[in-house]
Amino acid sequence: MTLKKTYHMKLTPQRLAILEYLEGNKAHPSASDIYKAVSEKYPMMSFATVYNTLDTLRGKKHVRELSIDSQKKRFDPNLKPHHHLICLECRAITDVHRNFALDLTDSERFGYEITGNHVDFYGVCPKCKRGRRSKI
Repeated sequence: MTLKKTYHMKLTPQRLAILEYLEGNKAHPSASDIYKAVSEKYPMMSFATVYNTLDTLRGKKHVRELSIDSQKKRFDPNLKPHHHLICLECRAITDVHRNFALDLTDSERFGYEITGNHVDFYGVCPKCKRGRRSKI
């Protein structure tokens, strides 16, 4: 299967570079992160190209837009169900691959048909904890 058939969109060299950057990427990059990385190879590419490509990929459900960072939108190419650990200091995001049994009673569902859940854990990552200790 060709990439064009997989993504159902015109694949320009810039879009291919964005897709290659996202493939297997576990850093949950922002559009700005992707732009910085990909524009090294394509210096004439605009930020709008990155953002529009991400928006198209999100709309076609090829990436998930994360709203867990209040400072910027982050993107996750891993569409398999998973949860996240978020560092409150450096904003690093780590995947957690575990199912959590979270049941809601009928009154807590307010008539919703539940189709899934997502759990976010917040704390301080090991790197930031080490940085704290070295400042003492």
